[in-house]
Amino acid sequence: MSGGPLSKRFPGRRLSFLRLTGVFVVIAGLVFSGFQGWRWFQDTTTARPAAWMAGYVDVTATPNYAFENPAATAGTHVVLSFVVASTADACVPSWGTYYSPDEADVALDLDRRVARRVQQGGDVIVSFGGLLNTELATGCTDATELRRGYESVIDRYSLNTIDLDIEGDNLADTAAGERRASAIAAIQTERATADNPLAVWLTLPVLPTGLTEAGTTAVAQMLAAGVDLAGVNVMTMDYGASRGGMSMVDAGVGALRGTHSQLKTLYGRQGVDLGTKELWNKVGMTPMIGQNDVPGEILTLDDAKALNTFALENGVGRVSMWSLNRDQTCGSNYPDVTRVSDSCSGVAQGAVSFADVLGGSFTGTPENSAAVVTTSGPTASAADLLDDPDTSPYRVWSEQVAYAKDTKVVWHREVYVAKYWTQGDLPDNPVLQSTETPWTLIGPVLPGETPVPVATLPAGSYPEWDGSSVFTEGDRVMFDSLTFEAKWWTTGDSPQAAAVDADVSPWRQLTPAEITALLTEPTAP
Repeated sequence: MSGGPLSKRFPGRRLSFLRLTGVFVVIAGLVFSGFQGWRWFQDTTTARPAAWMAGYVDVTATPNYAFENPAATAGTHVVLSFVVASTADACVPSWGTYYSPDEADVALDLDRRVARRVQQGGDVIVSFGGLLNTELATGCTDATELRRGYESVIDRYSLNTIDLDIEGDNLADTAAGERRASAIAAIQTERATADNPLAVWLTLPVLPTGLTEAGTTAVAQMLAAGVDLAGVNVMTMDYGASRGGMSMVDAGVGALRGTHSQLKTLYGRQGVDLGTKELWNKVGMTPMIGQNDVPGEILTLDDAKALNTFALENGVGRVSMWSLNRDQTCGSNYPDVTRVSDSCSGVAQGAVSFADVLGGSFTGTPENSAAVVTTSGPTASAADLLDDPDTSPYRVWSEQVAYAKDTKVVWHREVYVAKYWTQGDLPDNPVLQSTETPWTLIGPVLPGETPVPVATLPAGSYPEWDGSSVFTEGDRVMFDSLTFEAKWWTTGDSPQAAAVDADVSPWRQLTPAEITALLTEPTAP
């Protein structure tokens, strides 16, 4: 966040469409009924604070936004941004380089307005950093002065929660990341013993696949220093080319799921084993409402509703947005709504606010999460991770088998799908970036599931493989009810070998999608 304007047809019988539809209906029924039961079996032993909503407010933007008197219920809690290093002294905090805290009190009446919001039952969070300026730890290299800078802001506004918005050059500076983590850890430790705990949220840029490498480094630095993160808030916005043709909702959901998986690995490397729900409670999302900084990226009210639904269903711990200043339709005097405005969204909202749509049904408060200490959940036993072929929807993963793209497997009670051909790669290998693994986690095996029927062609659709026959590229055969296609001239090579070494075998097994397409395509005239 910037804090400113941001396949040969085959002969023979065909499986009827009705029969094929029936198979899918049965599968869907199994999945749905199992899903309801699964919610009971997920990690329910650890108490988690209720999720909360707090929109960002750009304190120095004009016109001034009256956060002390919110127009929407979802504006009860706010994240004031951004405190950065002063241009005169990098160890001294300022509001956007424009005002010292004292000057902001005089020019913006900020102290009184913060007190007013708290007086009315709201929580005020202060965000350090942002994109456009130098975050305190980036500019200040003196550990004592750096800690004093953070503490002066925390004490002045009596904060129970802070937000560290680290992006751009501030995120790339790993030395600054270490200084930041050390200072925050010391402050948090002292306040925990003094019975005024401090919740710390780390806000980071994200791709549709999750945190960047710099982002996971920042989280690792915090955890290694001893910071008990309340959570990691990802900026589901400004994806650029990484979004491809994805919708804003799909990109956001992908980013959240990716971050959730990365946090599992990051905490695991620190010896902290968190369950699925505990991890979701440590994930926050912050979309940019309306027109984003990147042309063509527009978050609509319908998109906001979809993200709210996902967050509620999965237990996301925090929802924010950029920004409350922009939560209104642009006036008729704003000529080009494709150009980002500090004070309007660029989309027609009518009387509806993004804050209420994104924040709907979030009833928690930031303050309630401050005293929650992160501890390991119950460790899964070997029996918990044992895969039973009779209750697994797909075949159990094997190190000896080669898997083609889009093949689904079960491993440790989770379902994975292959992104490309793979053999010997553990599906649950704890990697941080999705590019490091050929597998994508889809979700858990649900209670009551049984093997999903594998789509196969009717017997006689193609000739049975014969070891004495000669086959050329494109020829198809049946073998053990499965269908294979020759990749090049071959004779005497059994298609069975394709399951062990797909690269060397002259045969390629047709994928489930290809089989389904053949089953459902119109009959040849």
